[in-house]
Amino acid sequence: MAMKALSGVDAAFLHLETPQTPMHVASLSLFDLPAGYRGHFHAEVKRELAKRLPLVPIFRRKLAPMPLQFANPVWVDDDVDFDYHVQHMTLPAPGTFAQFEDCAARLHAELLDRGRPLWRLCVIDGLESGQVGYYLKAHHAVLDGEAGVLLARTLFDTTPRPAPVRGVRRGRAVPAGEHPGVVELAAAALRHDAGQYIKLVRHLPDVVRTLAGMFGGSRGNVARPRGRSESAGGGALGQNFVLGPRTPLNVQITAERGFAALSLPLATLHALAEAHAVTLNDVVLALCSGALRRYLADHGGIPKKPLTAAMPISLREAGDTEYTIRATMPLVNLQTHIADPLRRLRAIHEAAGAVKAMVRQAKGMVPMDFPSIGVPWLLHGLAALYGRSHVADVMPPLANVVISNIRGPEVPLYAAGARMSTYYPMSIVDHGLGLNITVMSYAGALGFGFTTARAAVAEPHLLTQALAAACDELAAKPQRARGARRAA
Repeated sequence: MAMKALSGVDAAFLHLETPQTPMHVASLSLFDLPAGYRGHFHAEVKRELAKRLPLVPIFRRKLAPMPLQFANPVWVDDDVDFDYHVQHMTLPAPGTFAQFEDCAARLHAELLDRGRPLWRLCVIDGLESGQVGYYLKAHHAVLDGEAGVLLARTLFDTTPRPAPVRGVRRGRAVPAGEHPGVVELAAAALRHDAGQYIKLVRHLPDVVRTLAGMFGGSRGNVARPRGRSESAGGGALGQNFVLGPRTPLNVQITAERGFAALSLPLATLHALAEAHAVTLNDVVLALCSGALRRYLADHGGIPKKPLTAAMPISLREAGDTEYTIRATMPLVNLQTHIADPLRRLRAIHEAAGAVKAMVRQAKGMVPMDFPSIGVPWLLHGLAALYGRSHVADVMPPLANVVISNIRGPEVPLYAAGARMSTYYPMSIVDHGLGLNITVMSYAGALGFGFTTARAAVAEPHLLTQALAAACDELAAKPQRARGARRAA
């Protein structure tokens, strides 16, 4: 029977998962129901999903574990119980947006059932606005941010009238008794690992040459000369290779989650990027940096040492529509020690630009797969030990926060005739990393999703307030011409 192997990176998110650290990602949306709507949105969503099931292979894949968990599991096709996978909840009165965020946070804290396909959707009504909410989560072993955008374009329509689903036939679901046996699974694992060892040996010389060229040629530029400005380009890459300072965000966490969301006009942020000759991603990092400065000023103080962010960068080639992870996550200096927002933006521009250049140079060398025999025991054991040891409470963090910026759909999307008005991403937090800021553009807006561990951030809405203030602060600064900035 057909089996699909998980890549080494995909499987790592399975093995690192614990009850305190679920490894799924999600989206949270609000839909405007058509005027005079008298239907049942939850039931209509289920019907539409059932029609599109042949187009979404990840919705019907489940895990077939290896004997004794000695290697990574594989995906096999399975039946889908829509009554289980598509939930319905009603918020208690009055149904505020804050209640909606809290409901999503509670749903986000729940582990996915590994005996079923690794996704779940919840339709949430009872909002005082009259809108309907849509919380959809899938395990990170199933997809990354770019694949999540592909999923959205497959699940939703671009017009109020649902498009007919034609030309796709679904294969037969595999009954439980026909799932692969011990011998078949073991043979698949051995074939996979043999192929990975051959690939490793074949590409090792190229990896060594690339790394030698990257770091050997820039060794003298890592340390910034004394008295040189923060935005100097020579030491921009070296600024990112430092441990972050200890902050209230970087603690041992529990399973409880928090969430807060805010949309900012995309045109406003593009105008800021154009005015200061930087990228949209630089503006996003600068706004997050400013928000963190404001939040930490009231929660332990702004560290003298700048915060460091882990910044996922997609490695997908054009046209790659595979539901898997194709990304790397380097570090970038957030320059939070710089008070002036324009100086901070310019310094972030240099630091982030150096990181992106490094990733472009090493793109072909970043492994997405590797041998798996023994890996489940090792990674799961290390994750459990890390959680029990409370090391995160004493060790300097490698990164203080995760900040991910994803380009989403540019046109409005619809579900069962209702228009999606907002789209907010939700992601993963971990021990020592209690805040994840994921940003996705959608139909003229940029949706900021602050996923928090309650142990690290008790009041997530304070972060969105700080973000709005940081945006106002940057927008109020005088704009500078490109030539003037480069000469500074």
